[in-house]
Amino acid sequence: MRVRGGGVAAVVLVVGFAVGGCDGTTLGSAGPEESASGAAGGGGGGGGAALAAVDSLTVKGRAPKTGYDRDRFGSAWADTDSNKCDTRDDILQRDLAAVKFRSGDDCKVASGELEPDPYSGKDVTFTRGRSEVDIDHIVALSDAWQKGAKYWDASKRIALANDPLNLRAVDASTNRSKGDGDTATWLPPNKAYRCTYVANQVAVKKKYELWVTEAEKAAMKKVLSGCDGQKLPTGGNPTEAPARFHAS
Repeated sequence: MRVRGGGVAAVVLVVGFAVGGCDGTTLGSAGPEESASGAAGGGGGGGGAALAAVDSLTVKGRAPKTGYDRDRFGSAWADTDSNKCDTRDDILQRDLAAVKFRSGDDCKVASGELEPDPYSGKDVTFTRGRSEVDIDHIVALSDAWQKGAKYWDASKRIALANDPLNLRAVDASTNRSKGDGDTATWLPPNKAYRCTYVANQVAVKKKYELWVTEAEKAAMKKVLSGCDGQKLPTGGNPTEAPARFHAS
């Protein structure tokens, strides 16, 4: 993530090998970070902290989508971490390889590579102004709205929408098949990434006290029970955005 002066925020990466091709990753304060191959080494047993955390999540039915609007989560890509770069460019810089910036602008990412894209497993080229790369909300905002966010104040919704823990640069076409799906209804086609993906959803829902459905909890446990020593991601931004940010 961009720090004024051209530095890069430190990320703590703890990795663990996962059974069945799943990889384990702990997120530092800057959010998700993977090796170039998306693979990881090391690990423990018994499913790990991510599986254990599933039982800490509240289980309820999905509430109606009534009242949901993207604007309820504030303006897209607000600079909530106050580093003078918008959230989208922060995530592009964090997740892409071979990043190049617009001339004279150390925030605006002009191009880069997903090597590979975690959702599809294929290499994807990002060029600004084209649509090959999306920034995905790992827990979709509509899903969050139906599982607790409807009752939050605007500050917490803005924080969720811009939290690096909940964001990942991914292949656009693959991401758009997800919609607002949860673990019970959508998983990345790239099976090697599913342990990390589901652990990330658990971490976001735990951090923001979002609930899960019975089917969602069962799906989370099914995936994570096959993930050897899967770590629970941590870090990201505070769960309240600075007071200067507002939502409708």
